[in-house]
Amino acid sequence: MIYMEREIKKHVIYKIEPGSIAEELELEPGDTLLSINGNEMEDVFDYHYLINDDYLVLLVLKKNGEEWELEIEKDYNEDLGIEFENGLMDDYKSCTNKCMFCFIDQMPPGMRDTLYFKDDDSRLSFLQGNYITLTNMKDKDLDRIIQYKLAPINISVHTTNPELRCKMLHNRFAGEALKKIDKLYEAQIEMNGQIVLCKGVNDGAELERTISDLVEYMPHMESLSVVPVGLTKYRDGLYPLEPFEKEDAREVISIIEKWQKICYEKHGVHFVQASDEWYLTAELSLPEEERYDGYIQLENGVGMLRLLMTEFTESLEEVCANRTQYLEKTSPKKSVTLVSGRLAAPFIAEMADTFMKEFPEYKVDVVAIRNDFFGERITVSGLITAQDMVAQLKEHGIMERVSIPCNMLRMGEQVFLDDWTLEEVEKALQVSVDIVKSSGRDLLMEMLGIEE
Repeated sequence: MIYMEREIKKHVIYKIEPGSIAEELELEPGDTLLSINGNEMEDVFDYHYLINDDYLVLLVLKKNGEEWELEIEKDYNEDLGIEFENGLMDDYKSCTNKCMFCFIDQMPPGMRDTLYFKDDDSRLSFLQGNYITLTNMKDKDLDRIIQYKLAPINISVHTTNPELRCKMLHNRFAGEALKKIDKLYEAQIEMNGQIVLCKGVNDGAELERTISDLVEYMPHMESLSVVPVGLTKYRDGLYPLEPFEKEDAREVISIIEKWQKICYEKHGVHFVQASDEWYLTAELSLPEEERYDGYIQLENGVGMLRLLMTEFTESLEEVCANRTQYLEKTSPKKSVTLVSGRLAAPFIAEMADTFMKEFPEYKVDVVAIRNDFFGERITVSGLITAQDMVAQLKEHGIMERVSIPCNMLRMGEQVFLDDWTLEEVEKALQVSVDIVKSSGRDLLMEMLGIEE
């Protein structure tokens, strides 16, 4: 049958997994999936929902223009082995808000176009863990989440005061969008919340109100993180926001820890968490591991340093107990320069000192990179540019090896935020640069020069 043009979405196949059902059916990259059991697909969620059956009929448009109808009998949850050109199988939805704290609005001009794209797509909450404001979600989107039982959904709440939320997001529908949380709660959809805290805006009594309101959605609202607004030096014409100082941070932590006690007594979990930056700004010790409830909000910078230190300590004990075995695998280069953002540098330096006491033949130098590109208030390693790092390492001096955290590079590529490549950095520094994964064990192995 020759395919005639029709108004339906076309999902082009990018890759076929070897040994999969799709390979057995002789499907190929470049073929187009049109429907499953007569149902057209809007996106990847429709696709995964529809293939969860033991009998399927696929309608496929082959590269040569032929239309194939394929019948499949399989296990209920068995995958077909198909990857699509667009992982979402649809266009990404851009954000319609103009948030007073938006980081993208604080980006300098002249960077690659993708860095200026503001997404607020509910589907990316499930695929990538993104936090969404709910303002860009239509009723049909909400219905599909409930129908497909997609969870957890990550929500950028910021405040439960409807009028204040409209102001913060610069969207007159932002307060009304909070009602979607009620529907998700009634459908028992798991949620995680986030508050970007702005000084003099949604802190203090407003923070108390927001936490108090969101506690009522437990246990389906599983966790809530509070993170300080990130402020770059590019804020001309934007809402005047000020950084949190030591006493401000202590007040925020006091409110959060009060509610942690309330939630733990009532529900057995601490629920609301302060990101690591609050404790560093407040000059207070990090909470013990038990307070993080299994590190649910790790990607929001909640407990990252505590987990890193715990993993490092446990791995160091194991290495010391099997010293001979590990020393046989070490690099002949006994000195390394570890690059870090200013936020984590003191903790990494502490771990380096502990390591060198056990292995005095090694030398570990931790260099905290000052963020000249975005401004000194930006202290995380994921926003360090290659140009800042290269300039400061040349000034500081480097050892036999240089190691950088993996989040300094674009995911899946060896390219920095400012489009320098890893090869260009190595050429500029005249030394090889290792990429260290995020765990404490990976950090220890890098100090030893062991590849695992």
